[in-house]
Amino acid sequence: MQETSKKIAVVILNWNGKKFLEKFLPSVIQYNSDFAEIIIADNASSDDSVAFLQNQYPNIRIIQNKKNFGFAGGYNEALKHVNTPYYLLLNSDIEVSPNWLEPLLQLMELDEKIAVCQPKLLSYYDKTAFEYAGAAGGFIDSLGYPFCRGRIFNNLEKDEHQYDQNCEIFWATGAAMMVRSDVYNTLGGLDKDFFAHMEEIDFCWRVKNKGYKVFYCAQSVAYHVGGGTLPKSSSRKTYLNFRNNFTLLYKNLPSNEIFKVFALRLILDGVAALKFLAGGNPAEFFAVTRAHFSFYRHFFKIRKKRKLCKPQMKLFQWYKGSIVFDHYVKKIQKFSELPIEKFR
Repeated sequence: MQETSKKIAVVILNWNGKKFLEKFLPSVIQYNSDFAEIIIADNASSDDSVAFLQNQYPNIRIIQNKKNFGFAGGYNEALKHVNTPYYLLLNSDIEVSPNWLEPLLQLMELDEKIAVCQPKLLSYYDKTAFEYAGAAGGFIDSLGYPFCRGRIFNNLEKDEHQYDQNCEIFWATGAAMMVRSDVYNTLGGLDKDFFAHMEEIDFCWRVKNKGYKVFYCAQSVAYHVGGGTLPKSSSRKTYLNFRNNFTLLYKNLPSNEIFKVFALRLILDGVAALKFLAGGNPAEFFAVTRAHFSFYRHFFKIRKKRKLCKPQMKLFQWYKGSIVFDHYVKKIQKFSELPIEKFR
């Protein structure tokens, strides 16, 4: 493991993303701070990403994974070779802004119980709007559907400074997630079996199960392209989202919530699958079906992970309502319109 005196390792995971490195790495370098080191973790890219970095940025450290381990496994492998008090996991398709690192570090050092935090995440293509992947911090409803301050399903709010206060959240986006390295390593990092999608929600839930906090930092701003590896319409993405959502729920839900949540989710996932089929998307229909069978096939392995997670009976920053009902039936479009008394 390479020794360093830096406090933060800004680690960008790359897989065939030369075009993103060309476009966005300059902003990360320009707005870097003396207390941070920039590292590229390459997931066995088949393009000329590594050669490009070696030629254009010879002073940047590159960690080369032996194969494409996915998002979760890729970071786990790379971070074995990083020795700093904090890791900052940063997507390659993000443009950072001036003074983005200092507020994150200041927030984390205010309270040793804050184990994870994220910046305000805005859209690269519309810098007045929040971005889907994390917006102003993530939450989850009583049936396991994730949403954000600034984003409910596909409805994205404009940033009108309505979320300019730091606050505790349920999950932080993996697109730009700062985490205490000791907590990351104690928990075994991200769950590599997720491969990609929702691994950060699972990780943050496990962080909370250990008594730590997850925070949103409004003074730090980043701009995200999104969908850099898999497009939003990808059946592969649908499969991963449905499979991983069931996995994180079973790993982390309190025992008294499991039966109710899974009974209702089986119905709702069935409705979603049939809606895909009726809409002329058989690939999406089969993606949902495959996701469920994958969960059942690996049930006993997931059950062992649940025992290690030791889920807590009390949930914090959990939305007791149904975001599906509130959004599609009650027509709630904004996070601020949700009844505050339903958060616990």
